[in-house]
Amino acid sequence: MQDLLPQHVSAIFSTTRAGHQGVLAAAATGFSDFISQQGGDPERILGHSGLDPERLACPTQSLSLIHYCQAMETAAEQLGQDNFGLHYGYQFQPQSLGLLGYIGLCSATVEQALINLVHAFPYHQHDTLTRLVDQGNSWRLDYQVRHGGILCRRQDAELTLGMFLNLLRTGLGPQWAPKEVYFEHPRPENWHEHCKLFDAPVYFDQPYNALVIPKSQLQRSMPDHNPTLLLVMQDAIQRLNIQPPRQSLAEQIRLEIQLQLPQGEPCLEQLAAKMQTSQHSVQRQLQQEGTHFSQLVDQVRQDLAQHYLKQKQISISEMALLLGYSEVSAFSRAFRRWFTLSPRQWRCQYLAHHAPLAAAS
Repeated sequence: MQDLLPQHVSAIFSTTRAGHQGVLAAAATGFSDFISQQGGDPERILGHSGLDPERLACPTQSLSLIHYCQAMETAAEQLGQDNFGLHYGYQFQPQSLGLLGYIGLCSATVEQALINLVHAFPYHQHDTLTRLVDQGNSWRLDYQVRHGGILCRRQDAELTLGMFLNLLRTGLGPQWAPKEVYFEHPRPENWHEHCKLFDAPVYFDQPYNALVIPKSQLQRSMPDHNPTLLLVMQDAIQRLNIQPPRQSLAEQIRLEIQLQLPQGEPCLEQLAAKMQTSQHSVQRQLQQEGTHFSQLVDQVRQDLAQHYLKQKQISISEMALLLGYSEVSAFSRAFRRWFTLSPRQWRCQYLAHHAPLAAAS
């Protein structure tokens, strides 16, 4: 533990001066090497995603959260590995997570590690919900990226729950398994791998990404408990808390639209009430930003439709429901308006174009 400490701490002040863009680079430790091991081209993937390779070299440098999530999705697509984030997260050890990982490792007990993790996570990564929900005999550890510019975030979710799992196994043993695992994205084609790696029932299409953790063993001591180093790490990560630029109203609305879509047609009245403002105020501010509510709904649906069509296990009828349409015909009409193709035709063209890449991988 002592070996990496100077690197983490010495870089803090330079990162503070540069500003925190969204997520600390420790979250991408070993990313390029892992891509290479899978037969991919790290430079190509990083370049496509807009991530600076030099920033990845220092765990307390800051990365754009949008670019970070895009890098995970791009790696999965270009490698032809649908479960890229799942396997990257499974091998991701807490020590590699930088300051956040050491906060967990230095905690007194496993339960305190969870509490400290949740408290420190907003300093590690912005625009993200992380919380512990008391369910009586269990804790539910929720995780969800909440940025309107990030609609495709499955790989990040599977990576992050894998990171959490490995931290818990540090204190509870390598064979420990959560009671249940939840993911907000639809069930992927090779979902049995999720059940195998987490060694637990895994449920998809859930409100949040989460691990359900029984409380019975959480008073076990963390093997590397170090109260002095814990205080140093907590102070260090808080020094990085430069507030990122506030999301525009349009970005905030895009996120709320995405969360509402599985329940049906997004409703401006409900959305404005959730944001504790009026419909008129939302409409006026969106107009000032050069857009309007119905246009944002259309854009989110269009972006998500393309994302879902790349996943051949999701049927067209299921996709229509995920996008808030009550009938498949309504979705098909909208899709033809966007792309002059039917959803099925678009999917066939995409799969035909990417089949050689996936086969080569």
